[in-house]
Amino acid sequence: MDLELAAASLRADGTDVRILVKVLADQLADALGSRLEVQRSGGRFRKSDEIRSIRISIDDDQFEAEVDGDTLRCTVGHSSGGIRIRSEKVSVDVWITRLLSVLKAEAAHSESVRRALETIVIGGNP
Repeated sequence: MDLELAAASLRADGTDVRILVKVLADQLADALGSRLEVQRSGGRFRKSDEIRSIRISIDDDQFEAEVDGDTLRCTVGHSSGGIRIRSEKVSVDVWITRLLSVLKAEAAHSESVRRALETIVIGGNP
């Protein structure tokens, strides 16, 4: 899979950061299950479709993206033995590239992740 093509596709969708996080959440929800956490806007009793943040945990890596107005604040963290040992603020481009790289490795042994990654690369609905 061409990760550069996938990253370019997500960046094109991500001209509005709200669209970017929605695309990621929609395309990865089934494949990642509980490893994808989505926080939506709204209160306790009234949730909206607007996503405030997403967190993706794969093995010892955590990818967090938080919508802050028109900006997406991205962090990549790494844990060892259940303890976070590193957390780094990165640009959206770096975050997307690293996430897709980890997803590509995961796709080698997960059919659902492979299909989700292919959907991101070639577009369309999962």
